[in-house]
Amino acid sequence: MPELPEVETVVSDLNKKIKGDMIASFWSEWGKAIKGKSIETFKKEIKNRKILGARRIGKNIFIDLSGGKTLYIHLKMTGHLLVKKKEERSKNKEKSDYFSDRVNQYIRHKFFLKSGRTLEFSDLRKFGKIVLDSTEKINNLKEIKALGVDALDPKFTFQKFQEILRKKSSAKIGIILMDQDLIAGIGNIYRSEILYDAGILPERIIKSISEKDLRKIYDATKKILKKAIKMRGTSDSDYRDTSGAPGNFQKILAVYNREKRGCKRCDTIIQRKVLGQRSVFICSKCQK
Repeated sequence: MPELPEVETVVSDLNKKIKGDMIASFWSEWGKAIKGKSIETFKKEIKNRKILGARRIGKNIFIDLSGGKTLYIHLKMTGHLLVKKKEERSKNKEKSDYFSDRVNQYIRHKFFLKSGRTLEFSDLRKFGKIVLDSTEKINNLKEIKALGVDALDPKFTFQKFQEILRKKSSAKIGIILMDQDLIAGIGNIYRSEILYDAGILPERIIKSISEKDLRKIYDATKKILKKAIKMRGTSDSDYRDTSGAPGNFQKILAVYNREKRGCKRCDTIIQRKVLGQRSVFICSKCQK
């Protein structure tokens, strides 16, 4: 599933490529992804609305439209948003490679824009979702209101981090970092990278971690996420940006998915463990 850096990359791309454009029409082959409306109703309600801009909370994408409406999109496990020009769509029919076959084969929804571009939602496993409602209602959806502070929100200060952890002092730090109801945006990849950078084992109980080491985790969170955004995300599996291009952060991953390979600092073999039913990768020497 795309995490904060990948979703931020997509949102930034959308603001550069389709902000100010207008939705001309819509097509879908998977109506179940459109929550609360039929495809025909959705098509009527979205037509001729101007795209005012895209934004993000955690791993969730919001596209604000004219007339006080907002599109809420969640990519889930296998979702991709692609922005294509007409000439690019023609080229895609001619080329054949793993990515184009895998992603373009599973286009479930298309927004046709007045400029001639399309915004296409590829979703192999059909887990993604689209919601259209008033901006006010979208902002107040139970699942959105339940989200914790975004990991890159200015409101996520070290003091806020400590406040969150004080309420969960008996929990494991590796569990808390991925709890979206507490801190939104961090997933499996960046949990491993953050804790490695901070030198802390994911199984550590929060109350056993000194304030100095908590500061290391907080600083590593900001540093790793910002660096991953700068490198346009991690394409360790099949994530791609709106042009179909991979990110670059996978080139410098320190521990994630590097099981049985040597640590880049000390050459100790990287281990994979299971924590909270998800894999986490560690260096037993560099992390304590």
